[in-house]
Amino acid sequence: MSTLPESPSLDGRRLRSERTRQRIVEAYLSLLGETGHVPTANQIAERAGCSVRSIFERFSDLHALRVAVTDSAFAEANAQAVLRDVDADRNTRLQSQVRTRAQTCERWLPMWRALNANQGESQELQARVRQARKMIVRRMEIMYQPELAAFPEDERQKLLLALEAIMDFESWARMRQFFGLSAEEAISAWIRTVDRLLPSTPVS
Repeated sequence: MSTLPESPSLDGRRLRSERTRQRIVEAYLSLLGETGHVPTANQIAERAGCSVRSIFERFSDLHALRVAVTDSAFAEANAQAVLRDVDADRNTRLQSQVRTRAQTCERWLPMWRALNANQGESQELQARVRQARKMIVRRMEIMYQPELAAFPEDERQKLLLALEAIMDFESWARMRQFFGLSAEEAISAWIRTVDRLLPSTPVS
């Protein structure tokens, strides 16, 4: 039995609905970045240029919207944090990894704080926090593979976890917001710390 193709008007409605959905997500992220606070439905609707009803036609509740916003932010952050200079010398890899991490922290600190503050009993948001931390550790494991290779597995994991804690979002926030360091000063502090914690690079 053949099926009739969908009408252009239906395709158009779906496209407009998806565009509205994306505007809602972008409005949420924009407001969060500006204020550091989770926006209300009214604020989101005003920024997105839609009604509050439109939000809840596309998301079952604000929690569903938070999950969608988190996924959108993670996708963008991962695209920005592409691994570079993996096979370069030690100093180049240090510069590359730390600067990439610093850019992520500078851009996504409000989102990370909101995610942690609102994860509560949400298994979906908790899973995303765990996933994000694991990805940070995995990126460092790849970037510093030559230095970590000589360590036993348990010691390697302990060092990676220590490095992840040092380069946490809140560590960046303390340097930048509490102690008033410039981005370059904070980056330099991270580079020196990571360099001292890593073992010597094997001579090839």
